[in-house]
Amino acid sequence: MTSWIESVYSDGTALFVSDPFPAVGTAVRIRLRAYEHAPIQAVLLRYLRNGLEQVAYARRIKTERGLAWYEAEMPVTENRMRYRFDLVTDEGLFFLTQQGVSRCLPDHTYYFTVLADYVQPAWVKQAVFYQIFPERFCNGDPSNDVRCGEYAQDGHPAIRMERWDDEPLPYEKGFCLDFFGGDLEGIRQKIPYLKDLGITALYLNPIFRAPSTHKYDCVDYFHVDPHFGGDEALAELSQALHENGMRLVLDISINHTGANHRWFNRDGMFFPVGEGAFHDPDSRERGYYFFGEGNAYHGWAGNDNLPTLNYTSPDLREQIYRGEGSVLRKWLKPPYSIDGWRFDVADTFARNDRVQLAHALWPEIRRSIRAENPQAYILAEDWGDCAEYLQGSEWDAPMNYYGCGRPIRQFLGQPDLFMARDELLRRASRGMQAEDLARRIVQHLGKLPGVIQENQFNLFDSHDASRLHNDPAISPMAWRGAVYFQFILPGAASVYYGDEAAIGGTLGSNEGCRYPMPWGSGFESGQAFRTVRTMARLKAEHPALSGGGMQILYAKGDVIALGRSDDSEAFAAVISVSDTTEHIRLPLGVMGAAGLAETDVLGEKLTWRRLDGDSIELTVPPGMCYFATCVMKEK
Repeated sequence: MTSWIESVYSDGTALFVSDPFPAVGTAVRIRLRAYEHAPIQAVLLRYLRNGLEQVAYARRIKTERGLAWYEAEMPVTENRMRYRFDLVTDEGLFFLTQQGVSRCLPDHTYYFTVLADYVQPAWVKQAVFYQIFPERFCNGDPSNDVRCGEYAQDGHPAIRMERWDDEPLPYEKGFCLDFFGGDLEGIRQKIPYLKDLGITALYLNPIFRAPSTHKYDCVDYFHVDPHFGGDEALAELSQALHENGMRLVLDISINHTGANHRWFNRDGMFFPVGEGAFHDPDSRERGYYFFGEGNAYHGWAGNDNLPTLNYTSPDLREQIYRGEGSVLRKWLKPPYSIDGWRFDVADTFARNDRVQLAHALWPEIRRSIRAENPQAYILAEDWGDCAEYLQGSEWDAPMNYYGCGRPIRQFLGQPDLFMARDELLRRASRGMQAEDLARRIVQHLGKLPGVIQENQFNLFDSHDASRLHNDPAISPMAWRGAVYFQFILPGAASVYYGDEAAIGGTLGSNEGCRYPMPWGSGFESGQAFRTVRTMARLKAEHPALSGGGMQILYAKGDVIALGRSDDSEAFAAVISVSDTTEHIRLPLGVMGAAGLAETDVLGEKLTWRRLDGDSIELTVPPGMCYFATCVMKEK
């Protein structure tokens, strides 16, 4: 296509939608921009009202920094207003959706969407999260440590590891019962460290009472595990975080419990034998689970240690989210006052063959959470395309494996995280081209309303994936590129504890990405720490990195470049996996920029030359990654 087409752009931010959070019955002004020299004769805003297409002609309202701006008004008559742009040009008719510019008449899949009466957790788009696996972060109170043999699960005893810097035991030896002593007091003590790093929010893996190290096998939703310090420790941590301007999101699985949960009580491990659904067919809790003949029951993913909850039970709904004292509402209330929930295996929640209640229950759960805290964040685990849940009435965001973690790791040369579980697929899915990475970004973000795009939880490491930097095939520069990628995308960035410390680990198992934090090793002087702190501070200091729009500037072969900008500043992230020096054209003019600074944000020298008034040529050495400030054109 002609080069002017690269400049045609709009999004859901306040720069292009006069009110991104309108009420039904109002009107919004929708804008589009393009090069001032683009051969555009007319711009039409085409929107859906009561299922019919309506057209508003846009007027050219201003020209600045080499870009012409067009604006049209759209009445907000429904909760979801969907629209596209039609461009009449000297070269024919073009269409703009969130998928980009096309000559082909688009379907509605990638239309821009304005959500009326939607309440966004506004703090999220500015956030830098730090994910903590509590048992392995810091032991602040040794008196609450698990003792060797204190209890056993499935015949395997609890193990107290002798030294903090020991390696976690493989599952075949530790059975997720090898404890180092991390607790909530340890997290509280490290708040000054987290603030210095630039962290603004914590996401904690489960902390409720459970026998394992990971605690996804919960036995009591209503109490924090005593080995983490109990309920009082959570109240103290929450208060300390809020006093320091930081948010707190907790992890929970409401899809299943542990087999030794108070409600199920299969083994009588913590509660009296004979109580609970497994032993008493007449108990109230029997209806909380899926039972068949002979006391057989459904376990999540076939795991009989994780019996699946049955939400056909009205009483279970009352216990989990409806009641004033329900699980989800309790921890949102003082003195705990958490700022959101991360839902484990949310993609399978309330779904069991003929029982398909997910889309009926998530809106109810959302209303219950928001009744306690209108700014609470609803974060869900889903590794794939989950756009159906991200339309304003269910989740605020997924763990963004699909649009961030999986594709960036694959672009850097790894097999796809999900495909890697199968040997055949692992070999076949290694690596991808920049064009594929760009396509994946559009596939994910393009289906979401703009205000939902800003909620995304961008990560590439977690408690469920081997750490990227532990792969010897991934260079420190490639890892830096992954960091740049997650910070340039719309939404929050999430740092998995210890990544900034180049923490140890192994590949191929969950145990390998759950090593104890290497306090005292001097990692604060390392390049990884400097990278994370630099990016965290940039996000806090520059509105373009929280509320600006994002554009793909270049995507060919082994190099991708992404831009982020608002009306006063712009940044460019360049990630190369090429074995050779590449000379790439960056159309910085699409963001109103004329060039780059002399060095990037970490001091790497930038070599570039101007090609014309709208683009430059950047020289990118083999495998090099940059995050650069752009020099803006004069208004």
